[in-house]
Amino acid sequence: MENFKFIDLFAGIGGFHQAMVQLGGECVLASEIDKYAIETYEENYHINSQIDIRNLKEEDVPKHDVLCAGFPCQAFSKAGKQEGFDDETRGTLFFEIERILKHHHPKYIILENVRNLASHDKGRTWKTIEEHLHKTGYRLTPKPLIVSPHYFGTPQLRERVVILGIYDPEHADEPLEIDLGKFMKKNDNSIYSILEEGEVDEKYNISETEEKVLTMWDEFYQGIDLKVIGFPVWFEWFKKEAPDEFKPWKKEFVRKNNELYQRNKEFIDSWTEKWDNLEWCTPTQRKFEWQAGKNINSIWEGLIQFRPSGVRVKVPTCFPALVAIVQVPIIGRYKRRLTVEEAARLQDFPESFIPNEIDQQAYKQFGNAVNVEVIKKCAEKLFNYADESEIGTSK
Repeated sequence: MENFKFIDLFAGIGGFHQAMVQLGGECVLASEIDKYAIETYEENYHINSQIDIRNLKEEDVPKHDVLCAGFPCQAFSKAGKQEGFDDETRGTLFFEIERILKHHHPKYIILENVRNLASHDKGRTWKTIEEHLHKTGYRLTPKPLIVSPHYFGTPQLRERVVILGIYDPEHADEPLEIDLGKFMKKNDNSIYSILEEGEVDEKYNISETEEKVLTMWDEFYQGIDLKVIGFPVWFEWFKKEAPDEFKPWKKEFVRKNNELYQRNKEFIDSWTEKWDNLEWCTPTQRKFEWQAGKNINSIWEGLIQFRPSGVRVKVPTCFPALVAIVQVPIIGRYKRRLTVEEAARLQDFPESFIPNEIDQQAYKQFGNAVNVEVIKKCAEKLFNYADESEIGTSK
């Protein structure tokens, strides 16, 4: 499908925009309320997205073929059941989408949301959305699609719900049988596919203290008799018993730490003395989580995060979901953090994209964006399905 028009609701920095334009679309309206995202959107697409959808009249929305929306998932009112079907979505931002659909009946809808939408409120939230979209005339897949960038070779674990629909009121209850094909597995991916191999700005390098902490824990890992550590290592509990008030799972972790220490007492005592009893570390730096099994042999081969729960090391196949990145991951091999440009690649934004000049905002914006390739793949399947099935466009 080419030369189509789309609207971009809850637009952020334009993940939907990128996907639709790459498929031949033209954006005729974008709606966003975050001032930094509005600035980034305008700089890249020369469109002012400063429109609060709650204040937007349906008749002021331009005609369009595709409605795109990464809408926030708010709780749907149970009380609405008693006041009539139409009242269920009032007060939620889904209602804003619904009223535009009722007025314009665009041929296609592409909605994105968090993975939990499919099971939220024991499935009732999805059921409410499904019923309302059917009533508005849209055919949908039997269940929302659950898709992640790593399925298509972009090394990010980020499962999201994608809802695809085609306006076909006479057959609204007939499901769309859309097959996205064979997915890649997590282990088929590699973080190095999106990383710069050469020098990057030194601001991304880890600090001397961080390098010292990681060197210390790598030495610990090399010296103990356990290579698959199935519990967090808590330095402060090597020689203590768990107090009675600890919950059972926490007592079990303490017990395992005690056992680890007793088996490796000579090495750990020497290691502790060498590293000044870890007194120079913060409390969280005295905790260590090895989540890489036997897949790597050193911290410096892994993907590392300094988290509140401790120093976490994972296999370098996929990054965690960008939205969860409060602590920007460290690439052990390069002793630096993920750059803003690499964060853009994890969301499949093109190299030409201009990120927000404030790094913190840029990371946040990419974290909140929809993944471009995920939306593009889903949209292609949707458009092709409609063409092959010759689903009508009559309104």
